[in-house]
Parts: sequence; structure tokens; C-alpha cells
Amino acid sequence: MASGCFRLTTAVLLTATCLLLIAVVDSADKITTCDYGDLRVHRLYCDHGVIEVKEALYGRSSSLVCADDNPKKYLANTHCAQPNTANRIKKSCNGKKLCELSLEEFRKPDPCADTFKYLQTNFTCLPAITVVTCEGSVAHLHCDLGQVIYVYGADYGRRDRTTCSYRRAAHELENVDCTHPTDLVAKMCNGKYGCAITASNAVFGDPCITIYKYLEISYTCQYSVTPPLYGFKEVELQFLHLELVPENSASRCFTVRRVRAWLLISTLAGSRAATINWSDPHLTMYKCYRLGRVKKMAVGFVRLTTAVLLTAACLLLIAVVDSADQITTCDYGHWQVHRLYCDHGVINVQQALYGRSSSLVCANNKPQKHLANTHCAQPNTANRIKKSCNGKKLCEVNLEDFRKPDPCPDTFKYLQTNFTCLPAITVVACEGSVAHLHCGFGHVIKVYGADYGRRDRTTCSYRRAAHELENVDCTHPTDLVAKMCNGKYGCAITASNTVFGDPCITIYKYLEISYTCQYPVTHPY
Repeated sequence: MASGCFRLTTAVLLTATCLLLIAVVDSADKITTCDYGDLRVHRLYCDHGVIEVKEALYGRSSSLVCADDNPKKYLANTHCAQPNTANRIKKSCNGKKLCELSLEEFRKPDPCADTFKYLQTNFTCLPAITVVTCEGSVAHLHCDLGQVIYVYGADYGRRDRTTCSYRRAAHELENVDCTHPTDLVAKMCNGKYGCAITASNAVFGDPCITIYKYLEISYTCQYSVTPPLYGFKEVELQFLHLELVPENSASRCFTVRRVRAWLLISTLAGSRAATINWSDPHLTMYKCYRLGRVKKMAVGFVRLTTAVLLTAACLLLIAVVDSADQITTCDYGHWQVHRLYCDHGVINVQQALYGRSSSLVCANNKPQKHLANTHCAQPNTANRIKKSCNGKKLCEVNLEDFRKPDPCPDTFKYLQTNFTCLPAITVVACEGSVAHLHCGFGHVIKVYGADYGRRDRTTCSYRRAAHELENVDCTHPTDLVAKMCNGKYGCAITASNTVFGDPCITIYKYLEISYTCQYPVTHPY
């Protein structure tokens, strides 16, 4: 046009914004570790997403890399490569957020004896859903309707002393070199809408006897079939209606988020009807909603341009808020750890049950008489887990806390929690420091949760004595921060025993706060 101007619709602006938001996918990283002959650590890490190794070399392909102060004769051979290096690193690291390897693992046999070598890995960070399940618990993988699971990687073992450690004995956590990458999860779950797999030695074998282990899984959701490509054509989206299904319906169920996705995906895939539950796919006790068949009405059509289709796709990709998760831990009578975790945001517990509501859950090798009572529930379970876990990124509870009084003595029980991950700002203030909460103009604070105590040995630990860090079971959830700060533009609160009391004497503590900023309902004072 002569004026050099063009019209931007809302859809086009949304599309551009979304494409910027998802442009972080497939960004390349390179890590190089020079081999000086000691116990060098090669560390790959994704701040967002999980590792996908592209290429790796142990040897030398350039005379310029790791060349400082080395004689040229040790740099001359640039065709030195240890066979199978890339495959070994892929097996160990693909699908993980963090992966550490020792160069010791690649030195033998020496591929070029008179050459100074290095380990170099090129990798990308793929967007992924990560699940960590403590030994004895069940990992639940699920995707929106129209999409299926694709597992990047899984590992059963132990790589640190903090994960799945709540009230476990020290000797059960000491081996942190216990890794057992496995393709069993991929074989069992790839191509399915949902999948449940137990983290146990019976399923994966025992890579480190006497050690309490956990299962790490990273996966994504992808279209089961390639959606049609519309290019610049216009397509028609037919309106859909919802109808109530009785609570005792045996129909397959899906979450609220999946309904939203299905309204778009079903149109692109040409589907006409589905049955959907706005809660959890495994529990039929909740109210279900059925997506009715398409009704052709004279006014029931809208036209979708390419920009609108791109916008819809982008919104689906970034719609991580309010996604439902479920964790189930079978109670075998010892110190079972029930672990809730949000990869992004903080925990918001919806429902929880200690007891039994289904004869199919945690039923392996159990006599039918111990599964028959499906109306067993420990009172107040949900409130107790909400108090301990809401507003935290990570929360571990022990089943020992729920066993007494026994709600049904002759029944094999489990702890099952349904929760979502809410977007949040997190603040950690060491004891004696001041936590500052603030929101932009026009927004006010809403505190999700706060805890004063200690849950690990690394946070607020610099130059502190070991005995001040040893109690990692010191938790003191408090609503005091919410009472002091909710509805304000800004708030400052001191992390101290004077304010919160002393939940663990002699221990150096810290205050964890999770909050969000929202529009005020009423004008703050």
C-alpha cells in the first residue's frame, strides 16, 4: 500500500505473541569439558524443558578447543573419536532436566593415546511434562483428547539425597549414583491417551539394593494423526453443546482443560462427538459431561482464517494453567513417601483420599477380600494435605501420618491426591532476612501458601554449621503471611522466630512464600 500501513486484527496479534512465546523450542546448547585426567563432571541442564542430545564427541575434532597451554603435538590429531559416545549420552541424559556424567566413563579404551581430549555435547531443550514418582507409588501420564503420549526418557533409581526422602533413613538415600535408564515406560505408554505405571522393583528391577528409589519420566503430548493443513483456506467450525451424564456413568472421562482443547482439536480432526469428564479420567464418582453431537444450525457456523487457527494452536500449547495431576501411593506398611510436584507454578490440592474407593487401584497380587471395601476414607485427609502442600512447588508427605486411626483394618489402602499447578511468584527468605512481596500497579497480592522451617540441607546453608541444617522434617505451614499481605500492593515480612514461632530449635530456618498478583476485588487499604 502507498501509505505503508496494514491492519492488525486481534487474532494476528495473538498469533504473533504466541509464536514468540514458543520460539524457545529447539534452541541449541553446547557443553565442552576438557579432560585433565581427574574426575571431571560433564553437566547438561535445561532451565525449561528436557534434554535431547543431538551430537556428542569424546576425543578431538578441532585443534582450537581445549588448547590452552597444551603442546601442539597433543592437538594435531583432529580425527579422534570414541565410538558410541553419542548413544551412551543419549541413553543417560535424554528426557532429563539435569544430567551429570564423569569423563572416566569414556576414557577406555583410549581412542588416541597421544592426544589431549575433551567431551563435547550438542543438545536442545524440548518442552516436556516431567513426573517424579517415589518407589511404591503410581505415575499417571495423560494427554488431552486428540493427543497421545510420547515418552522422551525414564530413569528408575536415585540421583540425589533430597528427592523422595521424607522420613527415610539416611542409609536408604546414600547411593546417588544409582541410575537405570529404561525404555519400558515408552513401550507401555507411547501412543496412548493415558497411562499408569508403578515405580517398583517388580516392574523395573532393582538397580541398587537397600536404596529407596524413584521413577523420573519426561514426556510430551502430540497429535495421534497429523492434523490437516489448511494453508490460507477458510474452514468452518460447528458449534458444540454439552449435556450432563449421570454420576455413575461408566463412560471415559477427561479434565476441564481437555474439554477446551477438544472443542478446537475435534474440529481440526473432523471428530463429531466424545464423552468428557471435567475432573479425573480414573474416577467415575465425579460429574461427567458429554460433548454432544454437532448440531447444524443456520447461525451455528463461524469462519476460521489461518491466523485464527494458529492462535488456537498457540493457546493450546501454552495452556498449562489448571492442568490436572493425580498421584497415587500404595500403602505397603512402611515409610512410603507421597510426592507432589509442579514443574511450573505451585501446588493447589483439589481432592485427596486415604483409604479405598476403587477395587482396581493398587490391586496387584492382593486377595479380593482386601479390595472389596470401596467406601473406606480417612476423614480430613484432603484438608491435611492442603495445609501441608498448597502454595509449594514440591511437597512430600509420609503415609505414616494418615494411618491412625485405621479407617478400615481389613482393607489394603492407598493415598491418592488430585491437584493442579497454579502460576505463582515464589520467594525464599533466610531466617533474619525480610521477604518483600510486591505487585505492579493495579494488582494486589494473593498468597497461595507460606512455610517457615527447613525441608532440605542446601537452601540458606552458606557457611552454616552442619548441626543447624540436619533437621529437614521441620515444616510449619502458616496463614500469617496471607493475613498480613493479601489485598495489598506491597508487603514486607521478617523471617524470624519472633513472627512465626520456632518449629525446630537450633535449626537455621527459612521462609518460603508463593503468591500471585491479581486485580483487586475491592480497593486495598
